[in-house]
Order: sequence, then structure tokens, then C-alpha cells
Amino acid sequence: MSRDLVLHDWLIAGIALAAGGLAGLLLRALVRWLSKHALRTRWSGDDIMVDALRTLAPAAAVIAGAAVAASTLPLSARVSGWVNHSLTALLILVATVGVARVVAGLVQSVAQARTGVAGSATIFVNITRVLVLAIGLLVALESVGVSIAPLLTALGVGGLAVALALQDTLANLFAGVHILASKTVQPGDYIRLTSGEEGYVVDINWRNTVVRNLSNNLVIIPNGRLARTNMTNFTQPEQQLSIMVQVGVGYESDLEHVERVTLEVVDGVMADINGAVPDHEGAVRFHTFADSRINFTVILGVGEFSDQYRIKHEFIKRLHSRFRAEGISIPAPTRTVALHQEDSRSVPLAGVALVSPVSPVPHQREAPVTALADGVR
Repeated sequence: MSRDLVLHDWLIAGIALAAGGLAGLLLRALVRWLSKHALRTRWSGDDIMVDALRTLAPAAAVIAGAAVAASTLPLSARVSGWVNHSLTALLILVATVGVARVVAGLVQSVAQARTGVAGSATIFVNITRVLVLAIGLLVALESVGVSIAPLLTALGVGGLAVALALQDTLANLFAGVHILASKTVQPGDYIRLTSGEEGYVVDINWRNTVVRNLSNNLVIIPNGRLARTNMTNFTQPEQQLSIMVQVGVGYESDLEHVERVTLEVVDGVMADINGAVPDHEGAVRFHTFADSRINFTVILGVGEFSDQYRIKHEFIKRLHSRFRAEGISIPAPTRTVALHQEDSRSVPLAGVALVSPVSPVPHQREAPVTALADGVR
């Protein structure tokens, strides 16, 4: 300090601090005004930048005011250098937080644009944010005179021990990066694992994959397990898919008539029901001579996986109503049982037709049913 502090020095420093605070308030108001205009644009990047400036600009103004105030005071070279280094480091940290927010926001915006609004991959967002903050912290330490070379060496040696202790966590981290990089699963896809879990992929973070099933519950799956298991992705390579409904008609039915009526019902469902594919060409395929009916498969088109339940529901209702109107029967499975009485004192029973909920046997068989026949006189 070259001389003693006087009232004039404190007054100038106070004015500089007040000017910095006032500039921060004005900048905050300006950023708020810019944010209203940014909302009117279609690009989300300007919203992210303005949101980051809402904290960065006022903080930078206050730090600048403090630097001016410090320069007006008669401080010694050592104290003045310490103050300048501290304010520089603080400014770097504030700028780093703002840049990390902008970069992470842009990465998330790109991820949502590529995968849709149904989900977001926060693993890339978190990795980007950590990298930017780490770089900013190292630059801030270097600005205050802390050598970062020994620190990096220590981090390299300690990183090996940390990697050994966090094997499962790191395995899930790299598995999540591999899943997203290979594009086998993306947020918004509907997947089904061989273990039974299924649903829409909501998010893939640094440790887990979050899946929301149709009952609106969240299923948490470790990334490592997801990368190792067999699964079906119902969204890739395209979201539209075909579903099959099994139907059966009686042997007395005219199959040409049945096919024509069924296709008319399919076309009506595809055109009227939300979630169907209007340009889908319905198909009817007869495939089995069953014991009591002729079975066939109806192929319908749906926009995405969860639409199939509504499409099936409406198709079955309309087909049943149309078959009744056209006189086409849908017989229930039946089984014919022949009862033979070996005891001559009993009355034989034969040709009894029983309706059975189980699938019919391929042939009739005569079997002794002594206990049943003994009760009939």
C-alpha cells in the first residue's frame, strides 16, 4: 500500500461497486426482454443462450465493478495481484457455468430433435456438462497460480483406483454410450426384453435406462443388462407395424364371401379409427382345417405399438356385428364323445355332443365309462 486509505478512496470504490450492481440489474432486465423475443422464434438455441446470460451477464457486471473498485484503492502489489487473480478465477467459473449450461442445453435440444419429444438422452448432456465444468475449473486454478500438471498426474493415478472401485458404474456408463451410438435403442422407442419388461424408452442416463410401460409405471433397467439381453424394438426400422388377428368360421360358410366381408371391415377400420394406417392393404389368409371350423388370419396395420389394442377392439366388434348380419357363423369348439356300456343291465349312451373349452381331439374314441353308465337306469 503506497498510502493510507482515505474517505475519497472508499467513496470511489463504493461508486464503482454500485455501478457494477446497477449494470447487473440493467443487464438482467435486458436479458428478460430478450427472452420474450427468443420465445417467438422456432429455434430453441436462442432460448438456451438467453437463459444462460440471465445469470452470466449480471454476475460479470458485478465482478467488473469489484475489479474497478479494487483498482481505485491504494493496495500493495501483492494484495492487488491476489485480488485480481481471485476476481479472474471467479469470472472464469461464472463463465464456465454459463457455457456448460449453453452446451448442455444445445446437446439436449439436438437429442430431442433426433429422438422426438417423447424422450431425451441425458447421458450425453451430463457428460458434456461435466467435461466443460472440469475444463473451466482447471483454467480457473491455473489463473490463480496453481499448477495443474501435478494435479493431472494425481488424477491419472487416482483414476485407476476409482475405475477399479466403480467397475459396475463405468460398465453401465459405457454401455449407455454404446447403446446410443449404435442407435439400437433411442428414447421414444417401444422395446420388449426377453425377461418380460416392455414399454417406451423415456431416458438413457449415465447408469440406467428408464422405460415407461403401458400402465404408466417406470421400469429401471441397468444399461449393462440392456446391452447384454435380447430384445425386440417395435419402433425400428419403422414405427408402423402389422398385427394379426385370428378368426374362424364354420365349414358351411362361403369362403369367398367371408374374405370379401372381412376385407370390407378391415378397410372401414383403417379409414375410421385413429391410429390405423389408412393406406394399409388388408389381407385375409386361410390356413387351418380345424375340428369345428376353418381358421384364418387377418392382417391389420397400426401406426405404432400401443395403437394395436384400440384397432383390435374396434375390428373385433365390427367383424362380429357384420358376420351376424351376413349370416356367417363363428362356431365354438366342440367334441363328440361316444359312451359305451359293457354291463348289459345298463342303458347304453352314444352320440352325446359336449361343448368343451379345450381344443378338440383329432379323432373320436370309444371308451368304457362304467361309472357314468351305472348311474343311468
